[in-house]
Amino acid sequence: MRKYEAVIFDLDGTLLDTLEDLKDAVNYVMRKHDFPEHSLESIRKAVGNGIRKLMERSVPKETTKEKFEVVFSDFCIYYKDNCKKKTKPYEGVAALVKKLREEGYKLAVVSNKNDEAVKEIIPYYFGEMFDVTVGAKEEIAKKPAPDMTLYALEQLGVAKENAVYIGDSQVDVKTAENVGMEGIFVTWGFRDREELKEAGAKEFADDAIQLYDKIRKESGTFV
Repeated sequence: MRKYEAVIFDLDGTLLDTLEDLKDAVNYVMRKHDFPEHSLESIRKAVGNGIRKLMERSVPKETTKEKFEVVFSDFCIYYKDNCKKKTKPYEGVAALVKKLREEGYKLAVVSNKNDEAVKEIIPYYFGEMFDVTVGAKEEIAKKPAPDMTLYALEQLGVAKENAVYIGDSQVDVKTAENVGMEGIFVTWGFRDREELKEAGAKEFADDAIQLYDKIRKESGTFV
């Protein structure tokens, strides 16, 4: 009998490489408002807590609240229209998701990205592979609070003891810990293995096949 009934995935940095599109959107808004632009590495360090926090970390410190709201609105409008230009699934991830679906795992995405964007992006890249998608909404606390993940588990009808959380960041490590569920953390995303270790991660996957093996608790292949 297999260990897990369900797999909960983070989105940015885990399923999809969204960094280039995020950088382009941030820098479009920075140019528009005569703010300094950011490197890819700078954006990498700023992501993980949702787009509002990304923008708070991107604007100059002296930016007023009123000005920030204008900048943030401009970012949201631009990113919504340009979020799929360079974004792509990480190598092997689409095949992994398809194989897990075929094998009867229940699948969910839990992301700090805006809920509207999540519900648009997931079908675009993965069709109907996911049973539940949960993005950031005002009425539910964002990760690393457990609320979004617990909601996803409730929708799936699976106890946390029978599910595994897959993520790529310190936020994800803390989320799994706060939910009280097991986690596997990928090293191809926005944080490296050492950063994840420092956050308390213990189980890692370096590629999609290794992740598949660890989810199944035995060696296999989907290639």
